[in-house]
Amino acid sequence: MEIPSLNQMIAESIQKHWDMQSMSDYGDYTYQYKDVARVIEKMHILFETTGIKKGDRIALCGRNSARWGAAFFSVLSYGAVCVPILNEFHPQQIQDIVNHSETRLLFVTDQIFSTLDFAAMPQLEGCISFTDYTLLESRSEELTNARNNLNKLFGEKFPNNFRKQHISYHVDKPDELAIINYTSGTTSNSKGVMIPYRAIWSNIDFADTVLSPHINPGDNILSMLPMAHEYGMAFEFIYEFWYGIHIYFLTKMPSPVILLKALADIKPCVLICVPLIIEKVVRKAVLPKIQDPKVRLMLNVPIIGDRIKKKILEGMKQAFGGRYYEVIVGGAAFNQEIETILHDVGFNYTVGYGATECAPIICYEDWKKFKKGSCGKAAKNMQVRIDSPDPANVPGEILAKGPNVMLGYYKNEEATAATLDKDGWYHTGDLGIMDDEGNVTIKGRCKTMLLGANGQNIYPEEIEDKLSNVMLVSECLVIQRNEKLYGLVYPDMEQAAKLNLSTTDLEAVMEQNRKELNTTLPNYCQLAGIRIVDKEFEKTPKKSIKRYKYTDYPV
Repeated sequence: MEIPSLNQMIAESIQKHWDMQSMSDYGDYTYQYKDVARVIEKMHILFETTGIKKGDRIALCGRNSARWGAAFFSVLSYGAVCVPILNEFHPQQIQDIVNHSETRLLFVTDQIFSTLDFAAMPQLEGCISFTDYTLLESRSEELTNARNNLNKLFGEKFPNNFRKQHISYHVDKPDELAIINYTSGTTSNSKGVMIPYRAIWSNIDFADTVLSPHINPGDNILSMLPMAHEYGMAFEFIYEFWYGIHIYFLTKMPSPVILLKALADIKPCVLICVPLIIEKVVRKAVLPKIQDPKVRLMLNVPIIGDRIKKKILEGMKQAFGGRYYEVIVGGAAFNQEIETILHDVGFNYTVGYGATECAPIICYEDWKKFKKGSCGKAAKNMQVRIDSPDPANVPGEILAKGPNVMLGYYKNEEATAATLDKDGWYHTGDLGIMDDEGNVTIKGRCKTMLLGANGQNIYPEEIEDKLSNVMLVSECLVIQRNEKLYGLVYPDMEQAAKLNLSTTDLEAVMEQNRKELNTTLPNYCQLAGIRIVDKEFEKTPKKSIKRYKYTDYPV
């Protein structure tokens, strides 16, 4: 397989789309491709004058924005290694990542910078603001002088104006390190995933194959997922920038009101999202309508039922902008009841599967061929197998192999050896089955699988999927204590308040929920009790609950 230079692909895209719009902060300013090219050249001058060398680390920490995007391409096209840091991380965690990665420069929002202790990051030479690329802090005279004289240095380098033919970027090699991405896992603390250029290219190659027949340069996309996470970075940002799609960044928290207005304005050509977004829309806009007994009855009447489903489908399409080819759901488990509703009304959705360690894609299928309940088949360029004597019936660990796979974990040979085997297979830590057509269905995490009293395998995610659909349950988690299972529940407090329920009332409702739920579960999966937690569960940026935080929760 011949893998081209990613930076050369980016350079050619900028030249090809020079006068087109590339990135916008929704409701604010817009960068054309030529504007991004100017930022890149200026940053290259800054890096070079400061003494930044190829392979040095430069970190980015802030909410999605056009300036974040331009800084990212500045780092890669210079030949430095980008360290994207989730803006939701705790300040101490941000400082730890900066130190662990040996970062020399940090691009950061003013708000996050105000929470950091610059003195606690001794290797850092300076902090650059995402607001306007000004210096927030510097330990380097060269950096300070370069930033103060940047426009002058740029003018001296390009005395007759900067043009597209002046673009010249670092020529990368397939196995060269491009990104160190620190995960925020559900079962452990962060590890620095070393992502090579080949993995980024392979994800672009995959996305181009499956999406290019349905979208066009100049179309719009809405970036809702954090770009510091591989899912959002690959499929709401890098691929679109290369292809000529206009990227809109939501710079505010995506509340339902803000999100629905943005979708109506932007009308994205494809939607990339986590299950939580789809589930919120369905729970608020669809479930109340179809839970009416009369409507449920009519859904089973052939002609009338079809009309109701068509109306529901049309309402959902309009809610998401009306122009998208499909909605690609990934990043966390999809609730089965919600998925069944979407499938029954003919909603054009698909569920993919990936991991930071694969930058991120592992499995995917077009919505027209997608099998409900699965997460697709092995993506282009990838091999997937189930480590099981009977992959179609007995769950085993999902293994992946191909150019998407990481180089390893930064400064963590033990974790690398435990995850990448000698034959190049990445051990995902997820359990799944695979049918004869190659469709993969995830059953749970290896680390979360519980053992019943008689040796039965218990997948807590399957119990949680059912528990999340019962009365007044907003979020839930199943844990084990002395071979007994307990459900931890954060109730729907808004609904509880409307019903004027006391704590005692809520406990009674949950006990009734437990009894009804247990009638649908095998004996070894039944809950011994439900405990109410008083605040939302702590989550990763993908909105998955951090399980390891609750393993010792008092029951």
